[in-house]
Amino acid sequence: MLKFKPILKSTIWGGDKIIKFKHMDSHQPLVGESWEISCIPGFESIVSEGEHMGQSLNEVVAEMGPRLLGADNHQRFGNEFPLLVKFIDASDDLSIQVHPDEATALRQGKGHGKTEMWYALPSSPDAHLYNGLRQAITPERCKSMASDGTICEALAHYDVSEGDVFFIPAGTIHSIGKGCFVVEIQQTSDITYRLYDFMRRDKDGNLRELHLQEAGESIHYHSITDNHIPYTRKKNEGVELVRCPWFTTSVYDLDEPMVIDYSDLDSFVILIGVKGSGVVVDDKGHSMSLCAGETILLPACTNEIKVEGEVRFLETYV
Repeated sequence: MLKFKPILKSTIWGGDKIIKFKHMDSHQPLVGESWEISCIPGFESIVSEGEHMGQSLNEVVAEMGPRLLGADNHQRFGNEFPLLVKFIDASDDLSIQVHPDEATALRQGKGHGKTEMWYALPSSPDAHLYNGLRQAITPERCKSMASDGTICEALAHYDVSEGDVFFIPAGTIHSIGKGCFVVEIQQTSDITYRLYDFMRRDKDGNLRELHLQEAGESIHYHSITDNHIPYTRKKNEGVELVRCPWFTTSVYDLDEPMVIDYSDLDSFVILIGVKGSGVVVDDKGHSMSLCAGETILLPACTNEIKVEGEVRFLETYV
């Protein structure tokens, strides 16, 4: 089992929820993101405890290969870890944006596309977001609405409460809105194309860069789907939230010990604590805490874990 040092990123729309949620001793201002597990160049996660302490995730993947990723994942992704996990705290609206799919990213010379999902943590009472089109739109009309600041009128708007789940396939126009506090699970990619940014200026007083050409190439203009994922909460069993080619994510809400069998799963597993506290013990006898704000990476060679405590967590794998 592996834990990593969080990578805190200050942003112009960041807030104060992440440091409190993770019980960190930090005075860093406007923390908008905590990158929990990342192999993005320049932002590689560093193991915080155990036998691999001090190594980067990239180094551990290179050392363990299929024992960490799983045989199929290693063949599919090589020594690149395929997921990026973040906590995101928005004290202001993020830009209206889109990410390319695999084919578009390849044509643009950008590597991987970016499909993602959000799980809402305790957010502000007025928290909201945009996710997907609510009406068909042409590329020309979309560009015009982005240019004149009316693009939000074409988007599906959602109020956000704790436990809400949203799926954001690549090519979907979206924005995390003011007041949202979420877990984001996504493909390993840092490609974001801004369509509109509310005429916001950077620290130097300049309007932030937009990417209308690249965004226009990436948008799926005729995908009108409700991507607010319904599910029924259950105690002491996994509830699947999202299954797609890039990740499968479930939520567990435990108040009694539970054994989870991974012996038939050919993949690493990530556990993300979202509420309460517990302890995870693997089949080799290693033990780690799993509290709200903590993230654990289980190598693919893990056959079984036992989780004890009153804890709610997300489980995701490829």
